[in-house]
Order: sequence, then structure tokens, then C-alpha cells
Amino acid sequence: MDDTDTAGPVRRDGIEFHNAAELRAVDGHEGRRLQRVPESVRTDLNEGGQDRMCHPAGVELRFVPDGPVELSLSTRACNGAESGTARVFWGPIESYRTFEVGPDPEPVTLEFPEQLGDLRPEETEGLAFDPRVCRVRLPGEHRGGHVYYHGVSGDLRPPRAEELPDRTYLAYGTSITEGEAATAEHLTYVSQTARRLDADLVNLGSCGTAYCDEAMADHVAARDDWDVATLAVSVNMVGTFDVETFRERAAYLVETVADAHPDDPVVPITIYRSSDDVRAEGGDPDRCERYRRALREVVAEADRDNVHLLEGQEVLPDIAGLTTDLVHPGDDAMTRMAENVAAELDPLVD
Repeated sequence: MDDTDTAGPVRRDGIEFHNAAELRAVDGHEGRRLQRVPESVRTDLNEGGQDRMCHPAGVELRFVPDGPVELSLSTRACNGAESGTARVFWGPIESYRTFEVGPDPEPVTLEFPEQLGDLRPEETEGLAFDPRVCRVRLPGEHRGGHVYYHGVSGDLRPPRAEELPDRTYLAYGTSITEGEAATAEHLTYVSQTARRLDADLVNLGSCGTAYCDEAMADHVAARDDWDVATLAVSVNMVGTFDVETFRERAAYLVETVADAHPDDPVVPITIYRSSDDVRAEGGDPDRCERYRRALREVVAEADRDNVHLLEGQEVLPDIAGLTTDLVHPGDDAMTRMAENVAAELDPLVD
């Protein structure tokens, strides 16, 4: 499969580019930009969302090497980030190896760790990921800029289906979903939720711009590569859209996705605990609640068997673990959220 075919995993040069829908040539740049949605979808999103879908949150370069592999990536600085830290996993096992992705494509050599070839068979039985699969997990959200692929050399192949999870969790939402304030990609609540479900992750979080665009709803509905989806909508819309417009956009998202996947659980999540809910004088407890009520009504009126509402304030029931903006969860809160979301999704996917 070539790098412009979006019907399945994007593959090029023996690498599977997970959570990347397109590797796009960009004027003035030698590499190919990794995008989480195809260009035809990206250009129909709101202006900020067009940029966010070029941040590689949840994007991984996956391959099985036979000997040393030399990989070249670069980044375009944005949001003040001149570089970002890529982390290497072998299946579910985290390597000590990290490397910086900077403005120049510096080749990085990766090789299967010898000690992982000596594991007892019972230790690998039942793992969602085979430890032979190299997973280069890119710095998404504000941990780095847009990432460009420049090439690879060595003997490698894409992972086979049996070396990867057999179910996929898709997450749409705000910066909380995209992963702001987590210190690494594998610590975002959606990544930790996927791990608890033995699932792969498609992260379509959109920092500050999760506006329930029709183009995003149509894109999620058209995909055939997920088994359960959460739609965390959306503190980004509070004050940007009135409640009635929010209701209309949320209804289109929920109903379009649910109708296209009648056998797959679709889980809208109301707005998570926010500064408006917890501040004594600077907050407005009813402001977010009006949008929460609207989403509850959307779900009730949709009346689809595969739609299941999840209350955001139950996912994160108190402020412990929030960052000081009282909106974004830090690592500890991300873990608590993952535990609660996974507990709700597990019986649905089973």
C-alpha cells in the first residue's frame, strides 16, 4: 500500500505509519509531513484544526528490523518547540532509548535489543504487541512540531496483523485527548486507556479546536479501522458557540458516527471537570453544565443502542492531578482518567 492510500495503514519503505493517514509532500521541505487525517479532510476543518491534524499525537513508526535500521526524521518548529523527544518501544516494552527530532534530519540507528530475544514464551503469550515490533512514538501535542519523514535504510518489514492488537480504540476530543500536559505520549489518558483494553489507539484529539466539524464526523464515520470510539465534546466550544449550535454540531457527530457503525460502541463524554466548575469567584458552575445538559439530550434523542453516555466529571471526579490552569490533567490525573474510561469501555468492547 502506498503513502497516499488512506483505506488502511499507511505503509512506505517497510514502515507502517500508525495513526498517520497521509505522508504529504510540502513545498519548501525535503521530507514528507505526517498528517493524522487525509488532506481532503484536513482542509475542510476549522483553521486551527487544520494545523492540529499535522501534529503527530499518537503517531508511531512501526517496523520489524533484521539488523540495524537507520531512520531520518525532522520537525518544523511551532508553539515554541524547536525539537521534540521521540521514544522507542519494542512492542509493549519501553526502551531507555530516546532521541531528539530537530529541524535537521539527523539519522538515528535502531536495533532489536538482544535481551528481548531471550524472553520465556509464557512472558510474551497474550501480549497485544509482539516485542519484535519497533514502535517509534513521536512527540505530539506541544511536545514538538510537525514531523517530517526523510527515509530509512536497513533490512526491515512492516508488522504483521498477528503482531499487533486485534482491536482499535478511536478517541476524538480536545487538547486533553490530544495529550497536553502529559509528559510523554504513552502517558496520555487515551494511550493508557488503549493499553488497558489491549487495543491500538487512533488519536484524533484537536487542541483548542474540537468543534465537532462535519468533516471530522464524516471522516470518523467513514473509517472502518476502529471497534470503539469516545467523543469528548467539548470545552473548546464553550463560549465559542452558543448552546444550540453546540447541540446541533454534537448531534451531527454522534448520530453520523453511530449510524455508520451500528455494531460498534460510540461513547460521547461530557465536558471534564474545568476551572469554571471549581473556582470560587472566577468560575461559573453553570456555564459548562449547560453544554453537558445539551449533550445528554443529544444522546437521549439519538436513541441508538450503540450510543453510551459517559460523564466527564465521573471520569475525573476531583481536582487532584490537574495542572495549575485547572483544566488540563497532568500525568497522575491522566492515569486516573484512563482507569475510569477503560472500566466503562471494557464491557462494551467485550
